[in-house]
Amino acid sequence: MDTKVTNAPTTKVWGGGNDPLQSSYGKMMMWFFILSDALTFSAFLVSYGFSRFKFLESWPIADEVFTHVPFFHGNYPMYYVAFMTFVLIMSSVTMVLAVDAGHKMKQSAVTWYMFLTVIGGGIFVGSQAWEWATFIKGDFGALETTGGRILQFVDAKTGERLALKDFSVHLDSHRVQHKNNNGIWFSSEKALPTFILEEVVAGVKGNDRVLIRTERLSEGGDKTLLSRDETLAKLSSATQVVEGANLIHNEYGNRLFANFFFFITGFHGFHVFTGVLINIIIFLNIALGTYEKRGHYEMVEKVGLYWHFVDLVWVFVFTFFYLV
Repeated sequence: MDTKVTNAPTTKVWGGGNDPLQSSYGKMMMWFFILSDALTFSAFLVSYGFSRFKFLESWPIADEVFTHVPFFHGNYPMYYVAFMTFVLIMSSVTMVLAVDAGHKMKQSAVTWYMFLTVIGGGIFVGSQAWEWATFIKGDFGALETTGGRILQFVDAKTGERLALKDFSVHLDSHRVQHKNNNGIWFSSEKALPTFILEEVVAGVKGNDRVLIRTERLSEGGDKTLLSRDETLAKLSSATQVVEGANLIHNEYGNRLFANFFFFITGFHGFHVFTGVLINIIIFLNIALGTYEKRGHYEMVEKVGLYWHFVDLVWVFVFTFFYLV
């Protein structure tokens, strides 16, 4: 009896070339870059998590740090950061619409959505620059002790944070001693702060309503508030005035908080800024009809992958750095 042999359908397997996994070479390279960059950001966030856990009792409270909104005075915790996040997510939506319009070869729609994406990215980068400037400048000021601890000031009656200017006194004699030509202060610092240590100490001693709040958190999750006697005794350990934040001093609390803030948000901001520049180049090419002549908008799709990745990373940064 004859036996009939039926050949099973063969599955197409990539044998090399420029079309691995049914994806172009450019898309594959973009995915490799995104994967490596994701590992980098993951390492940063894990390092931040370990440091925060180690110094949990002295870690600044984000709601008390990021309270500013441009052109408005008052306490608006996290409002502007939430606005920045919303803008960046919406720019990711417009990028999706641009890619979809590119698949349909609608040049005018791609141009419009890419323009909105660039605007959204520009607003985010500008907002982050403003946030950096505000963080560096500071708002209240504090004292730093010999051990690097931060002493903030609170009104005993209202419980609200006090700025150094609210109670400090001007001592002309001390101010003259620290002029540049005397070489006392400027031997180690670039500029004299708004108030020197003696002026702040004199202001605290002359105002019974001023209490010190240390950076250490209580069991209830609030900063530890000292009594009046403890406040006066604690002043003896202060060594200098701190205004704002940098990589060495930080009026908000633990200096590692400022280091991670500058490094993580700065690294992400560099990614967004680079993405905006690339998006502008792509936008100009779209407007000139470059991709219409090629017959496809694959370049928009590749840039879109990078932009979505940047947005996704910010969601994690926003969650772990600002919210948790």
